[in-house]
Amino acid sequence: MLSTYSRLVIDPNRGEDDPTLVMRLSDGAIVPGNARLEPAAVQERMARYHRPYHDAVTARLDAIVDAGETPVILSMHSFTPRWKAFARPWHVGLLWDLDDRLAKPLLAALRAERGLVVGDNEPYDGSLLGDAMNRHGTGRGFPHVLVEIRQDLVADEAGQAEWAERFARLLPPLLDLPETGHIVHYGTRAGVRSKNR
Repeated sequence: MLSTYSRLVIDPNRGEDDPTLVMRLSDGAIVPGNARLEPAAVQERMARYHRPYHDAVTARLDAIVDAGETPVILSMHSFTPRWKAFARPWHVGLLWDLDDRLAKPLLAALRAERGLVVGDNEPYDGSLLGDAMNRHGTGRGFPHVLVEIRQDLVADEAGQAEWAERFARLLPPLLDLPETGHIVHYGTRAGVRSKNR
């Protein structure tokens, strides 16, 4: 599923109770359309954008289960090369909680690629109560991982093609691993909201 709106409108990766669901600040800058947003307007954005997105994801996952298969969830994101004064060294990061069925083999595959700096739960932490992966992956026992690619590496068509080719090559063997074919509930290590996501 693709969200067709900016996460500055409303973040489809956040849970509905997350205080950063609608960002009022982004990397220290005020988001003008969100700075004085009334609660009713947030509710309207949830009804118009956030809930339909998650309803569509749920329906797709349900259809896969109804067909007798176990869904495998790969959520694709990008992150800024810098956060405040910190230059982020990772080319790509994988975020995950306790279910490592997809994360661990994908980490190994990416680390085997020449010249990549790969983050394990970097630049963010993969255990966030109520977020999309917690809701659709952890909560339902489906193998899942959230991928973060540094934005400067996918800023043009050449970079996008390079990363698309990489994942198209690395993922298929991992989807055939026996452990990804089952629904298993691993639980979560999240008790409080995690790093600055």
